[in-house]
Amino acid sequence: MDLLGTQFIGNQTSQKSSQQFYGVNPKSGENLAGAFSEATESEVDEAVKAAEKAFPAYRDTHPEARAKFLEQIADEILALGDVLIERAMAETALPQVRLQGERGRTMGQMKLFAQVIREGSWVDARIETANPDRQPFPKADIRHMMRPLGPVGVFGASNFPLAFSVAGGDTASALAAGCPVVVKGHPAHPGTSELVARAIISAAQKTGMPEGVFSMVQGASHEVGGWLVKHPLIHAIGFTGSFRGGKALFDIANQREVPIPVFAEMGSTNPVFLLPGAIEAHAENIAKSLAGSINLGVGQFCTNPGLVFLPENTRTEVFKKELVGSISEIEAGTMLTTGIKSAYERGADALAGESNISTLAKGKETATTAGVKSQVFFTQIDDFHGKPEWAEEVFGPSSLLVQSSSKEDMMEAARNLEGHLTATVHGTEEDLKAYADLFAVLERKVGRLIINGYPTGVEVCHAMVHGGPYPATTAPQTTSVGTNAINRFARPVCYQSFPDFLLPDALKNENPLGIWRMINGEMNKDHI
Repeated sequence: MDLLGTQFIGNQTSQKSSQQFYGVNPKSGENLAGAFSEATESEVDEAVKAAEKAFPAYRDTHPEARAKFLEQIADEILALGDVLIERAMAETALPQVRLQGERGRTMGQMKLFAQVIREGSWVDARIETANPDRQPFPKADIRHMMRPLGPVGVFGASNFPLAFSVAGGDTASALAAGCPVVVKGHPAHPGTSELVARAIISAAQKTGMPEGVFSMVQGASHEVGGWLVKHPLIHAIGFTGSFRGGKALFDIANQREVPIPVFAEMGSTNPVFLLPGAIEAHAENIAKSLAGSINLGVGQFCTNPGLVFLPENTRTEVFKKELVGSISEIEAGTMLTTGIKSAYERGADALAGESNISTLAKGKETATTAGVKSQVFFTQIDDFHGKPEWAEEVFGPSSLLVQSSSKEDMMEAARNLEGHLTATVHGTEEDLKAYADLFAVLERKVGRLIINGYPTGVEVCHAMVHGGPYPATTAPQTTSVGTNAINRFARPVCYQSFPDFLLPDALKNENPLGIWRMINGEMNKDHI
């Protein structure tokens, strides 16, 4: 399939700029086939205006029609076949099996949100019927439900070219909520982005969605993204990436004449707490599994365990020895881009250069300039206290081990943490009872707590929370993974004393959608 290298504005293509950029093979550093046009400000404007034009009709599409649209997107992505996987491999250096799995997750997200909007209770319909005889004042008929915000801007992520990109969770949840989407494709995988964009547009056409329900603009410069966030017709932003990038978009959005929400999932070191009994009983197994989690995907996961607290006891040295052995056997890996590789090496070098941090383990040396080796660093907790910069994310296959000699030292470290996506605790039943107060501290620091597992791997399901307090995200009350993500792109609207024919279907007396509703304080599917 030939790549067009254009912007996709609704069902139309556009190529106004002569400025071009290319996808790059991370292993060789060579440009890949296909030049991509840098979007102009006028093209961004056209895409957003097309989304605004589509919004009134798309907002009021029947849930079944919207569900079929999402399912058709999944089918169109699958129909791209090997072309999509091969292009993504070339642009990211990710292995075939990983990308095939990610494609399945991307399709699964679309189908899961289709189920959510068919079931319908996400709209949180609430009905308080009128009571004209109430004393001393009559009670009006009051009804409430969630309604879509309007056109949404979505930024593709570098580390998940499918599942967090053009058809990723932000796009799926925004479309499910009834919001048209304008995507800013990630410049690290422009070919992959174009192929998926074309699949979404094909799905929109086949299911009769209004033109402009989806558009995509591309560009290697920061200007394109800035124009999208600043546009007065954009009502929310979804972003997955670095703290620097997310904070910049957040600041732009809050400097607008009318500020808008930015749902940015940013950096996290995902602290792991290894409790004494767990180390005594399972030192070797924990070390081996931790090494695998640190290096999964060359460490390019937002849930990579970059900070580990461990006790000082008779089995600690066994744990460290096993971890060193496991890390030393790990082959050097190619990172997604040269920029990510350089940032990783700078961060690792900075830790290695600290006088009170030692390099505990290194992976195998790289045979090419594109590869990076895993690194694990070690320090004592007395040196760690007062060094918040040591807890900052180094995006890549590295982790800092912090050894403590007391429970209170661990508790103090937990209390001093900033916001993270996850926190993991390994402990025996006795450990968990003795450290029960640790969970009360960590609950205020993260969005997901894990016992005797590892943070890498985020299940897409109804109960998942992929978020956390700042600086992990800009919206700790939300999640970017799981079906509750739909609520980011909707807001509550109240309808008072409306005649039935003017109400949205979810609030009509007959309940034509057959959904669960709260009627006078009780959940049911009854007619009124």
